[in-house]
Amino acid sequence: MVIDFHTHVFPDKIAERTIKILENNILKVQGKEGHAVIRATLDDLKVSMRENSIDYSVVLPIATAPRQTPSINRFAAEINGRDNIFSFGSLHPSQDDWEEVLEGIKEAGLMGIKLHPEYQQIYVDSPECIRILKKCEELGLYTVLHAGNDIGIEPPVHCSPERLTHVLEYVKGDMIIAAHLGAWKDWDNVEKYLVGTPIIFDTAFTVFFIELEQLIRIIKNHGSEKILFATDSPWEHQGKSAEFVAGLPIDKSDVDNILYKNAKKILNLR
Repeated sequence: MVIDFHTHVFPDKIAERTIKILENNILKVQGKEGHAVIRATLDDLKVSMRENSIDYSVVLPIATAPRQTPSINRFAAEINGRDNIFSFGSLHPSQDDWEEVLEGIKEAGLMGIKLHPEYQQIYVDSPECIRILKKCEELGLYTVLHAGNDIGIEPPVHCSPERLTHVLEYVKGDMIIAAHLGAWKDWDNVEKYLVGTPIIFDTAFTVFFIELEQLIRIIKNHGSEKILFATDSPWEHQGKSAEFVAGLPIDKSDVDNILYKNAKKILNLR
């Protein structure tokens, strides 16, 4: 079994336009082209799953402005639990009705939320983010955080490993999933600050960028029971990523934890 815990899709009417905007952002920031593997509609993701033997995918929407929250969470509720797709919700940390939104996400049966401190331009250890993390922990909702650099956004980084440790003064941390193995392209500081904490990591858009030795070291020292397989689809190929993780020179039990066992527990799958 393989569960991809970090994917993105968009409603059909905006998917192509959104992907083009994101690809242009990559070109602007990186000075070179970056292309999505698929065009990020729900049907595209389902085709990718069938072709690459992905059993379940988790969709992580992002509210880049408060006005987007209602439509994003309606779409998330509509697709959640259907055709082997699960969806988290989202909200913008600055919106006044944040508490009501979180309670609605819980009532809708979603397992958690996605926050993107770079797109949302807010530091993870700000009072606005901390109050959301505390409320999510109270409600039993997981929070997936974009962590580290973003390929399409200029610095400063709003969710660095050091800043992420600050939130552990307010929450336990075991309901937080730090994407991109704790912080994209800042894995030295992940080892310094985050390895060994209760925070869960995912592997989204990571395995083809990090040195293999460091990847193995983080898995060993953090614990495979706190790492989720993820691709950041449409930005990474689901099949190639799963094949890479399956072939890592680690114990099969650790591979199984990463590819599906940990995700099964979070998603309450039998």
